[in-house]
Amino acid sequence: MKNIFKILPIIFLLSSCQIGRFVFYNFADIRDYKKFPNRKLQADSTHKYFFAKAEKGKFPVSIKNKEQKEISFDTFLKKTKTVAFLIIKNDTIQYEKYFGKYNQESIVPSFSMAKSVTSILIGCAIDDKLIQSVDEPITNYIPELKKNGLEKVTIKQLLQMTAGVKFNESYYSPFSDAAGFYYGRNLRKKIAKMKTNNQSKATFKYLSGNTQLLGLVLERALKNKTITAYLQEKIWTPLGMEYDASWSIDKKNNGIEKTFCCLNARARDFAKIGRLYQNKGRWNGQQIVSEKWVQESTKIDTSNGSAAYYQYQWWLPTRNGDFMAEGFLGQFIYVNPAKNVVIVRLGKREGDANWWEILPSLANQY
Repeated sequence: MKNIFKILPIIFLLSSCQIGRFVFYNFADIRDYKKFPNRKLQADSTHKYFFAKAEKGKFPVSIKNKEQKEISFDTFLKKTKTVAFLIIKNDTIQYEKYFGKYNQESIVPSFSMAKSVTSILIGCAIDDKLIQSVDEPITNYIPELKKNGLEKVTIKQLLQMTAGVKFNESYYSPFSDAAGFYYGRNLRKKIAKMKTNNQSKATFKYLSGNTQLLGLVLERALKNKTITAYLQEKIWTPLGMEYDASWSIDKKNNGIEKTFCCLNARARDFAKIGRLYQNKGRWNGQQIVSEKWVQESTKIDTSNGSAAYYQYQWWLPTRNGDFMAEGFLGQFIYVNPAKNVVIVRLGKREGDANWWEILPSLANQY
């Protein structure tokens, strides 16, 4: 009986607070979609889009590893802990491989690739006149943040990561804000405590807190509709997604989507998000999100503290018009409109590979 009382505090710690969950789960991995409550996205069985598949696709035979030794491309992907890799040219799959126990139907969490999806939904909300413009102060939607000094922060600053909010992005500390947002069970309460860092000049700083603020702006703008329901309406159904998916939320009852991460889907459906932006927001003749929004989201802009390699929640790896969504552990949706190429890489880890160089290099071979 005494041993039970010794164990009970440990059980309580592990089950009731973010630090306990951080310790218990040890570290984020690509099985995390099983750990959190979520809202479901459903594929429409009567309306699915399938990429064509080349009988003899053009794909890389070999690649140089970190030691500059030529090895087979498949071997390279295995060694870098890749679980899924797709190369799509002109809407045709040139290369599609899965590794380990993963296959075409395997779910992988997006991690921060969800930031780019959140940006798409902000664009849709502006198109639908639910949000007036990116120049609006976020306190138009989250008025309780005025008392925290955030009354001058705009939606655009959140999109560009120049908002100057206080947020500890460390993924390795159970006490960081990032851990609190990832493992915590009341994001709205945590958002209500966010403050400014009082920076005198706007500068780029990548912070997941910015995207979760965007999520609350979006939720308030949608009023009685969840963010997942809006994603279903604007993206999942119109794009003819092949599979069901989900978006992790902070708690079961009245939870909010973790918009800075945690969209759980399959490789081919992630590729369709890339195809949408490759085609400037159009999908088989229908304008899903305005072309203007796509252009603004992926252009190089260094004004007002914005970084040349980042725009509206999309990374810009080169100055050649390509862009990508990137997530923790090396999740990527890479888009090269000039080459009409979309590449998806999903992995257990980044695998000590410079994907920022590898993905543009692969696209340039087509």
